[in-house]
Amino acid sequence: MLQLKLIVHMTREPGARFRPDSRDHTPTYLISFLQIHSISLFISISRASRRYAQSSSEKKMGAGKDEVSALHDLVASAGGCAVVDGGFATQLEKHGAVINDPLWSALCLIQNPGLIKKVHMEYLEAGADVLVTSSYQATIPGFLSRGLSADEGERLLQKSVVLAVEARDEFWEAEGLAGRGYSRALVAASIGSYGAYLADGSEYSGCYGPDVGLDKLKDFHRRRLRVLVKAGADMLAFETIPNKLEAQACMELLQEEDVQIPSWICFSSVDGLNAPSGDSFEDCLAVLNKSRRVTAVGINCAPPHFVESLIRKLRKLTKKVIVVYPNSGEVWDGKEKKWLPSTCFNDHHFGLFASRWRDAGAQLIGGCCRTTPCTVRAISKALKSNY
Repeated sequence: MLQLKLIVHMTREPGARFRPDSRDHTPTYLISFLQIHSISLFISISRASRRYAQSSSEKKMGAGKDEVSALHDLVASAGGCAVVDGGFATQLEKHGAVINDPLWSALCLIQNPGLIKKVHMEYLEAGADVLVTSSYQATIPGFLSRGLSADEGERLLQKSVVLAVEARDEFWEAEGLAGRGYSRALVAASIGSYGAYLADGSEYSGCYGPDVGLDKLKDFHRRRLRVLVKAGADMLAFETIPNKLEAQACMELLQEEDVQIPSWICFSSVDGLNAPSGDSFEDCLAVLNKSRRVTAVGINCAPPHFVESLIRKLRKLTKKVIVVYPNSGEVWDGKEKKWLPSTCFNDHHFGLFASRWRDAGAQLIGGCCRTTPCTVRAISKALKSNY
């Protein structure tokens, strides 16, 4: 519209004559001046518009081809298997944070953001190649329930990414890693399942009830996804997905929002065979394999003794990158909000099994609940000792 107005109001046909009764008494030399400069301005605006349109297309919900390959590049530079960080809430609690709250670790975005950055730094020092943000249980509805506005909730989501990016960049500069063959760590924006928002343990059952369908799940995740991508995350991490329905919702949302950065979708498992809902991984992966926007698939917050067989199963079902970051083996009681005593892996076990998981086909390995920087250090040492 701007281009048309410039043509109409600022130009005339060359040689046009003015009638004596014309209301336009602009001198002829000024008309010529306006003709020349309006054409020049029109060309400049046209070129700028084309550049803007091209830039907008490339940067819509993320960036272009180089960013899509960032995860593959990271894995390759790490020798074929990169290290994901470990349990976030666990480490916050070790530092004294009280987060027995529906917002869980996201509570520290409000109360102690400096501690979040400190934990990110501890995982980088332990050897993590991927930092997962503190947004797992951070949702707009969750923040609204705390009396915050939607704008305040969005700013807290943005902060979860900014804190991780700042920690990553400060670590990179402090260690002087540029030019030494290292890849800068990637920041993966955590998007917890709908069940995580409910905070009733349903992310470990997948039972959301008859009123929760595909569209409701997409609408639930949509705004958070947009905010996290625009905040500058390198990739998205959909975590603890308990059923095929939510996996499909996440995949379709990536398509609808034209997300250009890498993403992974990880399931939990309570029996070592299927997703918590009982959906088979064959059915779940058949859905995800249809989308190039899902870069990696895998398992998180499942007992570690399930992991090797699950990797082998997933490897037969997909050509996507496989990511695994199990918990310690302890069992979380979602209703009582506490960990139940059970046999668990210690850091030494994680170090031993990390090599087996890599050999089975995993390309991203880390820890989830009840793991710590010591766990990640053991994983990193095992995976990078010969690299």
